Amino acid sequence: MKCIICNSDSEYFLSKKYSEVPYVEFMQEIGDVHYYKCKNCGFVLSKTHSELDKSEWIKLNYLVHKHLENPEIKTMINQPPYAEQAMMLKILGENEILSTKNMLDYAAGHGTLSKILSKYCGIKLPIFDQYVEEEGGPNKYIQKENLSKYDTILNSAMFEHILTRQDLDNLNNLVNADGCLIIHTVICENIPQDPNWFYFRPPVHTAFHTNKSMEILMKQWGYQSSIYCTKSKSWILLKKEIKDITKIIDSINQELQTDYLYYKKGFVDYWKGF
Repeated sequence: MKCIICNSDSEYFLSKKYSEVPYVEFMQEIGDVHYYKCKNCGFVLSKTHSELDKSEWIKLNYLVHKHLENPEIKTMINQPPYAEQAMMLKILGENEILSTKNMLDYAAGHGTLSKILSKYCGIKLPIFDQYVEEEGGPNKYIQKENLSKYDTILNSAMFEHILTRQDLDNLNNLVNADGCLIIHTVICENIPQDPNWFYFRPPVHTAFHTNKSMEILMKQWGYQSSIYCTKSKSWILLKKEIKDITKIIDSINQELQTDYLYYKKGFVDYWKGF
C-alpha cells in the first residue's frame, strides 16, 4: 500500500474492533478496521475504508452522522470551534493577512460558521458541501459546477475523513495562486499506536496526519509558510510572502495579550510533543 501523501510504502500499523454501541452495529458488515502507516512521513490511512464501495461509505457516514446529530440522544459532538474561527477570520482580515472578500467554506455542512460570521462580523462566507444543500438564511450554497477559484478557503474537520489523494487535491485546486487554505483537524508528531486513541473512535475517521506529512503536502501544493491560531485550533497555509508578517503577528499577540498566533516558514508543528 502506497502513502497518498508522499507515495512511500506503508505498512500495517494496527487494527480496531468496534464494540461501542451503536458503532458496533454500524460496522457489523464491515468488520475490523485495519490501518496502515507510511514508513516515511507517518501518515496513517484505513485500508479497510479505502476498499469500501462508494455506497457502503455513504451509508456508513449517514448512519454515524444521523446518530451524532440526533438531539434526543444528547450525544456529545466535538464540533469545530466556530466562534473562535469567526474571530480569527475577522482579525486576520483586518490585518490583511488574508482576504475575507473572496472566501469559501469547503465541506461546510449546514453552514454554522457562515451564520456566525454574517450575524456578528458582517462577513459573507459562501458554502460548498456535496452532501448538503439548503436555501434561505445568510448562507449561499455553491453548486459543484459553479465552484471557481478563491483567495481564502476554510475547511473544518474534513482532513480526517478523506480516502484518496484526489479528495485533498479537489480542495486545494480551488485556492488562488496567491491565496491561503485554512484547515481545522488533529495533527500531531506521531500517531499513537493505540486503537483506543480518541481520534480512532468515530468509525468515519479514516486519515491521520502528522507534522511531517503536512510539511510534505504544503510543499507539494506550493504553500510557503503557515500560521497556527491557538484559540481556533486552525492552521492558515500561505502561498504568498507577506511583508513584515512577523511584526504583524507580534503586534496582534501584544494587542490580545496572549500567544494567539504562531508563524513559521513551512508547517507550524505546534503539537510536536503529542
